[in-house]
Parts: sequence; C-alpha cells; structure tokens
Amino acid sequence: MFRWLLALAILVAAGCSAPPASTSPQTPTEGNGPTTAVVARPDIVPITPAPQPNLPVTVTDNQGTKVTVTSVDRTLAFDTYGTLAATVFGLGLGDKVVGRDTSTGFPAAKHLPVITANGHQLNAEAIMALRPTVVITDTTLGPWDVVLQLRDSGIPVVVTDSKRTIDNVDDIAHQVAAALGVPDAGARLVERTTKEITEAKAAIANRANPEHKPRIVFLYLRGQAGVYYMFGRGSGVDSLIDAVGGVDVASEVGLDGMKPVNPEALAGARPDVILVMTKGLQSVGGVDGILQLPGVAQTPAGQRRRVVDMDDTQILGFGPLTANVLDALATALYGDVK
Repeated sequence: MFRWLLALAILVAAGCSAPPASTSPQTPTEGNGPTTAVVARPDIVPITPAPQPNLPVTVTDNQGTKVTVTSVDRTLAFDTYGTLAATVFGLGLGDKVVGRDTSTGFPAAKHLPVITANGHQLNAEAIMALRPTVVITDTTLGPWDVVLQLRDSGIPVVVTDSKRTIDNVDDIAHQVAAALGVPDAGARLVERTTKEITEAKAAIANRANPEHKPRIVFLYLRGQAGVYYMFGRGSGVDSLIDAVGGVDVASEVGLDGMKPVNPEALAGARPDVILVMTKGLQSVGGVDGILQLPGVAQTPAGQRRRVVDMDDTQILGFGPLTANVLDALATALYGDVK
C-alpha cells in the first residue's frame, strides 16, 4: 500500500527552520491556533526483557517466500514508518538490533547507525557493513535491488505486510515475532497493544462530542520539493482519524490513497483541522507558510490557523506506540482525555 510513498520519502529534507507550534490544547471545531501533539511516553516498553528465540525457524513471508532464520543476534528491521524496528523492540529483542532507518526515532534506538540515505533510500554498503543475520522489511523502502542483493548474499530476508493501519497492528506483530522465533512474545505484545488501543479509544469517546466530530484532513508536505498531498481512504490516516473521533474529509469526498492537493477540493471539504507531520510543517515555513498553499486559507481550519502537527516518526507508525499516539492526538484536539 505504501509503495507509492517511496518516491516522496526520498525527497524528505533533513533541515528544519520553522519555530514549533503551540502545545496548548484547543477545541477542534471552535478553537484557534496551532497545536503540537506530543507523545508522553515515546519509548517502547518491551513485553518481556529477554525472550529466548526458538531457532531455527522457517516462515513463509508476505510475498510467499520461504525463509529460514537461524540467528537473530544481528537483526535489522526497516520500513518507511519505523514500525518494524519498534515491533522488534516491543518483543524484547531491541538489544539484537544493529541499525535503523530514519523513521525509527524512539529514544532507545537513536544511538543505532542509520542505514538509509537521502531520507528513506536504502544504503547497501551501510547495511552489509553491519553484518545482519536476519533482515525484516516490507516493500515501502528501496531501491528494491538492495533487498534482493541482501537475499542473494545469503542473509535471510523476511518481507512483511506493507499495509499500515490500526486494524493490522496485531498482524505485523505476529509476522515479526514468528520470523524471530518468539511467537509467544508476539501473542503477549498483541494482547497488550490491543488492550491499550481499546482503552485509548474509550477515553477519547468519553471526551469527544459525537454530534460535532472534528472534520480533519491529513496533508503530506515537503516544501523543499514542492510536494503537497492529501491522504484519504486506505492510506492508514483514515483509521487514525476515525480512532480519534474525527471525520476524514478526504475519504468523505471519495479520495483513495493519496493525491496531489486540489485547492478547490480541499476548500470544499471544509476541514476544521489540518493534520501534518512536524517536519512537513517546518518545510513550508510553519503555519504562516501552510496558509500560503492554495486552498488552505479558504478552509475553516485555515481561517482559524487550526493546524495539528506530530513527530514524523510517530504519527503513522501503527506499532507498539499506537495507543500513545492516539492519546497525544486526542489531547491536541480535545484537551486532556484521561
């Protein structure tokens, strides 16, 4: 599903210059001004401190390839949104991870060497230098020839589902756990994550007003490259907005996946809130900059400067941090939902 993100992700700029938005909670349909959604507990809590992998293990990955894993001592897990590495850490195998992609930004992993360049482009030399004994990935990063090169060199490469949504967090955890020989830890991680997400949704439902759901649009912005997209149905954003009690206006108007921003369609969708990644917001010059994009100033959100931004490495991760992400977004929208 996220294969189409590759071309965009390579364009991600590392530099940021705009000032951060306010972190004061606002009422989503009436409040004014920007808010930054801040995850209170950004690190991954392992479900068990040191699971013992049952190896060797042979799995059939998401592409139908049979892969035998004999060692997890030097694990690499990478994808566009950092979901896979977060899942490995959640399983309790974080001490086995030897490198990271740029989207793996939680504190426990930040010391690891980065194996992607120019944003999200796989660096074959950097990966091979880490001598991985197993690679867990999906189809959202490339060039794909790098993945094939790893497999041809004899490294077990397990390709997982590329879909990212609240509804398949458990599937990803089971796939990663099976490949690393810790299915029991996977089952426990799924149980905990499902419980946390259910509780987060319940807390949000108690705070939100179902009669006045905030109308939300997610914009993917990369100002340096002139990239401005709306995400809609099937992108994963739709499930996130639904979980925080909002209406995904892009899905409402029939937009599937992602499309370049259409100023007339954006204005006509009348979002109360514009949701963005933090670096995306910074890349266009902050809230003042986003208001200069065609169509934005004509929306209720634009007229009230109602922009909610969130860390790029968190907002669409859909892994063990999902409940914390929901809590942070809900607080940015409604105030404290605890």
